Amino acid sequence: MALAGIIVACLFFAAGLAGTVVPALPGVPLIWLGMLVYGLFTGFSGLGWGFYLGQAVAMILVLVLDYLAGAWAVRRYGGSAYAIWGSMAGMVVGILILGPMGIIFGPLAGAIIGELLARKPLPQAILAGWGSLVGLVGGTAVKLILETGMIIWFFAAIWQP
Repeated sequence: MALAGIIVACLFFAAGLAGTVVPALPGVPLIWLGMLVYGLFTGFSGLGWGFYLGQAVAMILVLVLDYLAGAWAVRRYGGSAYAIWGSMAGMVVGILILGPMGIIFGPLAGAIIGELLARKPLPQAILAGWGSLVGLVGGTAVKLILETGMIIWFFAAIWQP
């Protein structure tokens, strides 16, 4: 039963890692869910509540860092709260209108529009938009690193001698 659990968990892990860059999939929750499914397959032997709690904390950390990375980068590049809110709204609208490409162009356009609504000059608005892209790329990289760490922790925990 453990082998079947590992196979199913790995499918969840792959979907979760793909979800880090594909907007339709909830990345890190899928990774955590894969670990939970493994636990159901094995009757939760070998992985205690401390492991699952630690992984849940890691999942929440990834979600919070994803938001903070974008906001930090927009601020770092001179954007105001209007740019941050515009970037978030732009991602939602961008995904709805442009699909996966909306992840890139939505926040960029949203941050620029937000800054323009705040009556900032166009060069500053463009810089804030650039910050949204930097935050997106940086946040995605950090998410992938943390998610990979979660998966490594999982395998280290189940393959202890």
